[in-house]
Amino acid sequence: MTPAERERLLVRILDALSDPKSAMAEGRPHHKAKGRAIDMLTLHFGSTGRVIYMAEELAVLYPGEDVFVPDILAVLDVPQPEDDPRMAWVVADEGRGLSLVLEVLHQGDRNKDLVANVERYARLGIPEYFVYDRLRQQVHGYRLPAPDATRYQRIVPQMGRHASAVLGLDLAVAGNRLQFFQGMAELFGSADLIGRLKGMMESLESRAEQAQAQAEQAQAQAEQAMAGLREALLAALAMRGIPCPDEARARLLACQDPATLQRWLLRAMSADSLEQILAE
Repeated sequence: MTPAERERLLVRILDALSDPKSAMAEGRPHHKAKGRAIDMLTLHFGSTGRVIYMAEELAVLYPGEDVFVPDILAVLDVPQPEDDPRMAWVVADEGRGLSLVLEVLHQGDRNKDLVANVERYARLGIPEYFVYDRLRQQVHGYRLPAPDATRYQRIVPQMGRHASAVLGLDLAVAGNRLQFFQGMAELFGSADLIGRLKGMMESLESRAEQAQAQAEQAQAQAEQAMAGLREALLAALAMRGIPCPDEARARLLACQDPATLQRWLLRAMSADSLEQILAE
C-alpha cells in the first residue's frame, strides 16, 4: 500500500469511527474528566523531560484487529511532538504497540470498559490498563504480570492509590475527580496552576498594598513629627523673645531633616541669638 493509499484508508477509518450520537451520549462530565487527565499528564511529563507519547481519542490499528479509540493512550520512549501529524496509531508503522490505556467511564458501556476491554487489551499485550469510573468515583487498574502474559492481574490499591509502573505515578479519586500523584506530590492541570498563580498574585498585590499603606502611614507620622519639631522650635524662640524674621522662618519651615530640627531646638533652649541657633 502506497503512502497516499494508506492516508485515504485512515481517513475512511476515521470517518467510520466518527459517531456524533455516540460522542454526545458521553456527555460533558466524561469529556472534562478526560481532558483534565491528559492535561495534567502532558504538563507533568513536559516539565520532567521524560520521553512518553500521549494522545486523546486517537484511533489505534493493530494488525488483524478491529480499530479502537481509547480515551487516553500512552507509549513509552516515543517523543511528544508539539504539532502531532498522526491521524492514527498504526502499530505496523510505529513498530510498537501501546504501553498504557486509560478509559473514562461515565454513562457509557460498562461491560465494554470493564470486561471486553480488559480481555482485549491484555490479549494485545498492552502492559497497563486503567478505568476511571466517574459515575461511581472508582479507579480500576490492570497490569500484565509478565511481558508474554495475555491476561491481566488487578492492581491492588495501596491506601486508595493504584500504582502505574508505566507512568511512574499513582492514580486515585480525590475530591470527586481523578487525580495523579508522584510520591506525596499531587499533579496539577493548567486550570489548577492558573488558579494558584492567580491566588499568589492576589496575595502579592494585597501585601504590596499593605506595605504601601504602612509606608504612607510611616511617612505621615514622620511629617507630623517634623511639624511638631518646627512648632516647638518656633514656640521656644517666641518664649525666649528671640526674633525670627521671614527669611529665617522660611528656612526653618523648609527643613526636612529631623536631626537638624532637633539640633536647632536644643540650641534654642540656651543660645542668645538666632544666628547661634541656626549655625551649621
